[in-house]
Amino acid sequence: MEEKLVSLKDVTFKYDGQDRNAVDGVSFDVSKGEWLAIVGHNGSGKSTLAKLLNGLQFPGFGSILIGDMELSEETVWDVRKKVGMVFQNPDNQFVGTTVQDDVAFGLENLGVQQQMMVKRVQDALNKVKMNEFLDQEPHHLSGGQKQRVAIAGVLALQPDIIILDEATSMLDPRGREEVLDTVRELKEEKILTVISITHDLEEAAKADRIIVLNQGRLYREGTPDEIFHLEDELVGLGLDIPFSVKLSKSLREKGVDLAGSHLTEEELVKDLCALNSRI
Repeated sequence: MEEKLVSLKDVTFKYDGQDRNAVDGVSFDVSKGEWLAIVGHNGSGKSTLAKLLNGLQFPGFGSILIGDMELSEETVWDVRKKVGMVFQNPDNQFVGTTVQDDVAFGLENLGVQQQMMVKRVQDALNKVKMNEFLDQEPHHLSGGQKQRVAIAGVLALQPDIIILDEATSMLDPRGREEVLDTVRELKEEKILTVISITHDLEEAAKADRIIVLNQGRLYREGTPDEIFHLEDELVGLGLDIPFSVKLSKSLREKGVDLAGSHLTEEELVKDLCALNSRI
């Protein structure tokens, strides 16, 4: 039986002065080792949901359980030991003068012993392949490298769950792929349960499951393949289908013998190469 790490039940939140709920009766679970992507257009409630999951806001109604703890103002600091968050702009998270100082910052605040701190910093940077940049100044790094250091800072704290709040939206394609590859590897090693908040369906295609939000409500839920079959509905919500899915559909409509949709360009290229070898 899958272990539930996160459970939301009828979660509702409204900002002061707003007419409608930013999050409106949302319920879902996240299992240990799962990668869940939460997608939606601007104003759909996904960023508010990220803040609720990390205790930056608290529900006006409903409950959020992290493990066996209900998130509240009394438990928020204990919950944050289990949940790490990587934000949109990594520069806003940097506080150290070097990469290793920055990754160590959270551990220093927790009073971790020096010997253990050094080991955890090195382990975290090894996991994100940034161990050769220990003494580099963070602002000299590329966008993708900065975001990997931000992830290392979270990993060093050894959380059960990592939340990516639009964490790749400011990166170029190469930097985005670097970060997503890192997250995928960590997830496959069973180190992390991942919740990614994004408007980018190409990023969401990497996840095990997708939740679509619309006007604060859970609109659809399913695997990436199931969600991308709702192409017209998603476009109507202001979301853009991944290029590989659109191209795969167009090729099939023109008579190219391809089976199913292709969630990534790599999948599509592989099938096209296999098709070419049979011709």
